[in-house]
Amino acid sequence: MAYSEKIKQFGIQGFVPEGWYWLKRSDEIKKGKAYPAKLMDLEVVLYRGDDDQVRAFDAYCPHMGAHLCDGFVEGNSIRCPFHYWKYDQLGICTEIPAQKEISNMPSLKSHKIREAYGLVWIWTGHEDDSEPVPVIPELVGLPLDYTLGSNFVKNCHPNVVMINAIDVQHFRSVHQLIVDLEMKVTPLSDRCIQFSNITPMPESNIFLRFAKKFYKKALTYEMTYWWGHTGSVMVGPDFLHFYIIFALKPNLNGQTEGQTILVTKKRKGLMGLLVNPILLFATKLVGNYFAKGDTIIFSRINFKFQTPIRADKAIIDFVEHYEKQNVAPKFSKSEVKNSHEKTVTV
Repeated sequence: MAYSEKIKQFGIQGFVPEGWYWLKRSDEIKKGKAYPAKLMDLEVVLYRGDDDQVRAFDAYCPHMGAHLCDGFVEGNSIRCPFHYWKYDQLGICTEIPAQKEISNMPSLKSHKIREAYGLVWIWTGHEDDSEPVPVIPELVGLPLDYTLGSNFVKNCHPNVVMINAIDVQHFRSVHQLIVDLEMKVTPLSDRCIQFSNITPMPESNIFLRFAKKFYKKALTYEMTYWWGHTGSVMVGPDFLHFYIIFALKPNLNGQTEGQTILVTKKRKGLMGLLVNPILLFATKLVGNYFAKGDTIIFSRINFKFQTPIRADKAIIDFVEHYEKQNVAPKFSKSEVKNSHEKTVTV
């Protein structure tokens, strides 16, 4: 049996695991206006109320199906543009201009939303089962500065994009990396897995011998993956790490829509005012390089992992981790297809 025949979820179009997914940039959601947003076939309306909180509800009015993004934000409530039915911040119908009786009217379905790193995120798991939006492990509990980098579209599934960052073979073949990476795999939770390089900096020339002075142990390269679709990378010498988060989401066209987030520790005083913008700009250059990487390969790949070899161990560990993820309740009745159009009922 080919290895690909054992895969039931990884790289499968339409399988959406539980987790946080980015929807839009926070600065796009202006106070007092409503906006459409979409994750696969889940359509929602987003709006920012007078209390500055972003809310998300199913996009269509349960009365006759008008899209609420064309409606009116009133305080923390939203009013349908068609018949002016009004729904409060919990989605409860509070007014119907054509009649006084509203006690049995249907409510809007709400969705759990968070704002972090300048993005609006939606939770796809059970409402009573949540966890924080991803934080780079080394930075947990620390105040952060951040900025948004490039957004991008790749012509493949988010799982395939994420494979790229732990594919040690392609670092040599495509990017001609001078270090043979070896990834140590550490499951951090049922939903989070980490890959850390354990290979020391080589000493094959004077430049590398000098660079090794800044790496006490291994060359720093650490990837942390949440839910199989959002990841962070940590690189840099021991005295100064650079951090990038890649927020990814699938779309109905079988593509990946991505947004890079550049992160650093918040520094006080003059150091923060002068140094952090420079660090974030340098990180942005690195993030843009990663975001544009292997674009031609992604544009034509027909992913089917048939013959894994020893060098693919990190990828195999990632696949097996992802195969254990739970389908998001919002997508539990979806039909999912792999790259060869094999239909699987979830």
